[in-house]
Amino acid sequence: MIPTKEEWIKALNERHGTMFQKKISSATVTVCGLGGLGSNIAISLARAGIGKLVLIDFDKVDITNLHRQQYKVNQIGMSKTEALQDNLKEINPYLEAEIHTVRLDENNAKDILSDADIICEAFDNAECKAMLTNLVLEKMPDKYIVAASGMAGLESSNAIHTRRVSRRFYLCGDEVSDAKDGIGLVSSRVMLCAAHQAHTVLRIIAEEYEV
Repeated sequence: MIPTKEEWIKALNERHGTMFQKKISSATVTVCGLGGLGSNIAISLARAGIGKLVLIDFDKVDITNLHRQQYKVNQIGMSKTEALQDNLKEINPYLEAEIHTVRLDENNAKDILSDADIICEAFDNAECKAMLTNLVLEKMPDKYIVAASGMAGLESSNAIHTRRVSRRFYLCGDEVSDAKDGIGLVSSRVMLCAAHQAHTVLRIIAEEYEV
């Protein structure tokens, strides 16, 4: 049985407090890249009752994604945007989700990101990471960006951390490991980094900033 919206909000208010939940429910967060990082970020924020998620990815679900990304076997071949939107609605039926099945680049990014309060960089390509981070910092100085660097391998989970690089720029990860070296991406460590990103988003919404 699907709870009513009033029941859903009441349950979240009991967990987060009415004032904080009101801030969460009023926020718009854009997730750029819906792989191991982005799909897990989106799941965490949907569970927290975020007001609106803007989901961006050009790719389709592949069998090689399933060990670390929040998709299902029966979604292989679907666009990641549509598959993740379906999964998020199963978790939070009252989530407002906007999807863009496109490759984000310097020509379309500013328009697509315009409504976001906070932008999560969740790409797996170094050039795309740099493009998005630089664009937000240089062209959209009123927005926060929460990016990721280093979450590969079997190194200690304690090496994953969050660093405030500048007033509106946060970086999560170990800042060292690369998927091309050694064992590659392991779901548990990727999820740890994604959890750091999602938690950083919630802390920004709560106006609890890293020193």
